[in-house]
Amino acid sequence: MKLLFLYSFLLNPSTDSSKVELLNEVVITANRSANQEFQTPNSIKVLNKKYLKTYAPRTIPEALMGVNGVFVQKTNHGGGSPFVRGLTGNQTLLLVDGIRLSNSTFRYGPNQYFNTIDPFSIEKIEVLKGGGSVQYGSDALGGTIQVFTAEPEFGSKLKLNLLGRIATQGMEQTARGELNYGGEKLAISGSFGYRNFGDLVGGKLTGRQSPSGYDEQMGNLKAKLKLGKGILTMAHQYFEAKDVPIYHKVVLENFAINEFQPQRRNLSYVKFNQKNASKILSEVSVIGSLQMTYEGRKSQKKGSTRLIQETDKVYTKGLTTNISSEFSEKWTANSGIEIYHDLVRSSKIDAPASPTSSEAPKILRGLYPNNSTFLNYSLYSLHQFTQNHWQFSAGLRYNGFSIIVPDETIGKTNLRPQALVPNVSIAYLIGSKSNIYTSYNAGFRTPNVDDLGTLGIVDFRYELPTNNLKPEKSNNYELGYKFRTNRFSATTALYYSDLRDLIARVKVPNQVINGYNVYQKENIEKANIKGFEVEFEGLINKELKTYGGVSYTYGQNITKNEPMRRIPPLNGRFGLEYRKSNFFVRPELLFASKQDRLAQGDKDDNRIGKSGTAAWQIINIYSGYEYKWLNINLSAQNLTNKDYRTHGSGINGVGRSLWLTLNVEI
Repeated sequence: MKLLFLYSFLLNPSTDSSKVELLNEVVITANRSANQEFQTPNSIKVLNKKYLKTYAPRTIPEALMGVNGVFVQKTNHGGGSPFVRGLTGNQTLLLVDGIRLSNSTFRYGPNQYFNTIDPFSIEKIEVLKGGGSVQYGSDALGGTIQVFTAEPEFGSKLKLNLLGRIATQGMEQTARGELNYGGEKLAISGSFGYRNFGDLVGGKLTGRQSPSGYDEQMGNLKAKLKLGKGILTMAHQYFEAKDVPIYHKVVLENFAINEFQPQRRNLSYVKFNQKNASKILSEVSVIGSLQMTYEGRKSQKKGSTRLIQETDKVYTKGLTTNISSEFSEKWTANSGIEIYHDLVRSSKIDAPASPTSSEAPKILRGLYPNNSTFLNYSLYSLHQFTQNHWQFSAGLRYNGFSIIVPDETIGKTNLRPQALVPNVSIAYLIGSKSNIYTSYNAGFRTPNVDDLGTLGIVDFRYELPTNNLKPEKSNNYELGYKFRTNRFSATTALYYSDLRDLIARVKVPNQVINGYNVYQKENIEKANIKGFEVEFEGLINKELKTYGGVSYTYGQNITKNEPMRRIPPLNGRFGLEYRKSNFFVRPELLFASKQDRLAQGDKDDNRIGKSGTAAWQIINIYSGYEYKWLNINLSAQNLTNKDYRTHGSGINGVGRSLWLTLNVEI
């Protein structure tokens, strides 16, 4: 009877519904234009400013933990790689403010690059699951994740924001300052932060995981200027992490030192946006960007007198033009041109570990051939049509590439792959409460410099370069349903992805280098991924809501007749949120089932092993209080001090701990 009453209450809101209405977020990533999430015929999740303020995540990857359909793997404490529908690394596209974060050295499998964004600078995060190739180009086989940084506000006058955060057992000390000024025509914001992370302390049997701690600093500057009918935005983002240990390498692979030193990213961009009365040119946006990523790696085997120092620098120039058109009330479109150019500089030094040694260092070939270039150019057009309760979306992108990899061992590689990919979706709005949709997204990922030019130790293998690869391709199908009232919302999706020409590492028979088996990449594999996602949110009264979600992914390598690598287990979360006046508390349960459905590569991976990853359940509580100029956020994580590891990670999750954040706004 109580369940029947609750069901009736949620589906039939009271007349005073304005205070308990669920938000219908505006999303941009799905169609490169603003649309209501409920009306969008795609599976997309938004982490808005309120969500991020509630969780106060330590990093951007950790902000995605628990998000339905996303699973986060952590090779090390200073990284974190989101899996979207079973895919990660260079098979999931990452964007920041409409600019590609993904570049030509992003590797297959987990990486740490999403960690190079200041989590305190974010306005919102959008996760488009199963799509993005037509909208944004190569790499969106599993989906697209876009981060939007906060915008300075006109008319906000002068504001100072000071933030500090500490964690138990010395796991974090953070200090950050931000200054904002908003006049009638000019708005500016600037920030700088320094963070010290101690070793990550796991559950009751794990304890302190050393070495895993590191330092990082970041700075952001953004200015907006009104120019006639348009707005000019100029921005710079800086991030640097120092001495970031790769924990499992030290513990399991006989390394005395194995760390990123440093991990750095600089992004500068200029954006001009103008709205017009013209139907064809209703809004025009142009972005010019320059991005530099710098990855240094230091390693030394135990007992060795040699220290290896590797450096990879990628200089990326970008130019994007997007035109929004409103041909009629029922027909809108977004079309544009994108050009990105990467220049890769790579080096390696084999030097004596002792500073007193008189032996000269050896200058060697880097992980990638030096002066490799990667040109990415494309044209796209996306259209949306509405007719009564029906909504149709369709798009097409042409993408061309010029990839030059001057490798000494196999000669100069000059590839010019091309791709023409479509997408189409149909949605039917059943009144104002229900939306049923189906979609098809073609995807592709062109081989990059990492695929073609890698020479050296990667994970637990030694890799050789190659010069004969073609793009990976996918066909993604989805059937979904969305339901929303003022008190209850739910989404569910069934999806299937057919993957072809997958680039895989193939073992070279009878070859071993430095104790590692030798591999080379080839287009040899076919696979498919299928699964489901269910998520809900319900308001029980004006102060209390419940929420939850479950996702399941099943991946099968058709070529090898075995599971796909690193497929996440069944996982999800359930929780309650209580808010009244200026106070909130949000207890929740996160869980994952065991994953023992393994590929041979999983069994050979020392982070997983032959028995797989055990099931786990953890309880976290997030709370906060606002008083005028002071905001206090306190989170208690892993209350039962559970030992656990997210599947594929190289380090265990955090144990019982408290994290206190103080934010002062003047």
